[in-house]
Amino acid sequence: MTDHPFLRKLRHGSRLTTEDELLLVSLLDPARAIGAREDVAEEGAEPFSLPLIVDGWACRYSTLENGQRQIISLFVPGDLCEPFGMLPRFMDHSVATLTPVMMSPVRVGPIKNAALASRRIEEALWWDLLVATAIDREHLVSLGRRTATERLGHLFCELHLRLEMVGLVEGLSYEMPITQADLGDLLGLSMVHVNRSLQELRRTGLMSLRGRRLAIHDLQGLRELSFFDEGYLHPEGAN
Repeated sequence: MTDHPFLRKLRHGSRLTTEDELLLVSLLDPARAIGAREDVAEEGAEPFSLPLIVDGWACRYSTLENGQRQIISLFVPGDLCEPFGMLPRFMDHSVATLTPVMMSPVRVGPIKNAALASRRIEEALWWDLLVATAIDREHLVSLGRRTATERLGHLFCELHLRLEMVGLVEGLSYEMPITQADLGDLLGLSMVHVNRSLQELRRTGLMSLRGRRLAIHDLQGLRELSFFDEGYLHPEGAN
């Protein structure tokens, strides 16, 4: 069967057939390389397609008039940067790369037609949207109720499962290519708080971060520390 991070992810949402997967792949425009720290969709602009991350990491963010940035969502390989079913008339946020990425534009009309042609594709795409909105809701819980250390631990658990779904985890370790400043902008923390929280997590022995590689040494312990319940990611699909 065709191997693509988008397909590896969607297989968790529906039992796609080979024909379904070939149809989905046929809808993807050729991926293009984009450098790190570049806007791919700017707030106020009119979007024309759904950006799909094939390789690398990106984010959705908003910037206040004083220049402060809030990262709203992280995107990893296999993620659509906008919901599949619609495009806004104009962007009310921006999308930017955090690392060098390979990005494939997905046109809305053809993917809608594919969902109409196959119930399994429709299920997979709605599952993808369900998971994306659940991630955003859980992010609000972290910002409002988890401590700095719990926020980091929860994010690391979430990323472990999301990356595992697309085959990018080796054992209990995965690439963690974003900076402490990015983590702070995502989790509402200063760089000092991020650094202190990372040190606290290291002292527990539950995880370690060396260079661009994060290793989890006790997944259950990290989940318990950060109040992580994987249910919101619906790894077994949805009804």
